[in-house]
Amino acid sequence: MKSLEALTAQIESIQDLQSVVKTMKALAMVSIRQYETAVIALADYNRTVEMGLQILLRHRYFREQSVMLPQGLTNHRKTETLGVIIFGSDHGLCGQFNEQIASYAIKQMNQKPEKPENIIVAAVGTRLIPYLETAKQPISAQFSLPNSVTLITPVVQEMLLMIEGWQFPKVDQIMLVYNKSLSSASYRPETVQLLPMNAQWLQRLEKQAWHGEGLPSFTMNWDELFSALVRQYLFVSLYRAFAESLASENASRLSSMQAAQKNIEERLTELNSQYRHQRQSSITSELLDIVSGFEALNSKE
Repeated sequence: MKSLEALTAQIESIQDLQSVVKTMKALAMVSIRQYETAVIALADYNRTVEMGLQILLRHRYFREQSVMLPQGLTNHRKTETLGVIIFGSDHGLCGQFNEQIASYAIKQMNQKPEKPENIIVAAVGTRLIPYLETAKQPISAQFSLPNSVTLITPVVQEMLLMIEGWQFPKVDQIMLVYNKSLSSASYRPETVQLLPMNAQWLQRLEKQAWHGEGLPSFTMNWDELFSALVRQYLFVSLYRAFAESLASENASRLSSMQAAQKNIEERLTELNSQYRHQRQSSITSELLDIVSGFEALNSKE
């Protein structure tokens, strides 16, 4: 049986751990909120990009000209080389977040017709790498995750440069694999085809009615403006993947911390019960010693 001093030290240690867990829960909740806010704001920005594309495509539609898209944007030829960007985490204490997304990504890649040697993988987050290496999946590029919304943009710009480099050896298809946030406590894996762009979606934009009195005009060269909007489309898609993944990571961390807090509270209840029992036993023992000593003195007299 542990001594009172040992129980006291253990209780104090677990209380310190409880404070850390509560702090991490609070930080996770704040992080979830900021990334969810970023996703909501991004929806408006994405709508603006879509409206810009719609203006350009409607312009061609009214001029009765077919839409000639840049090479590789809506290419439907048989895919030979696949680029995959997988989003994990840089920090631990987030449960099976990295293991689950890595398993999902490997499963998605195995279902593709490309040969394993024709699949190029970029990993976002160092905690993701061991799971990919265990699956014997080579990694061609690695990115660190930003720890705030304001730092997402520089990483996205680096990733766009990587994608541009991928396209020179003719990567025919690029897809994103990340966890999509459903709520502050849940998420699910998501696969998004980044390139080639969905030709049917562009055709729908071309023929979709414009909600306004007149179609806005533009003075830039059509091809240059279209390419600029495509770059914004890629930026929005990557930014959303970062924000969704970071929100999901913190949701997983929050869930882990809630489970840890529950275990800590149960352990503290158990230790406090042991402490009270041990303390009561100690007091009883001291009282018995006093009574025994008193009786011994009386018997001598």
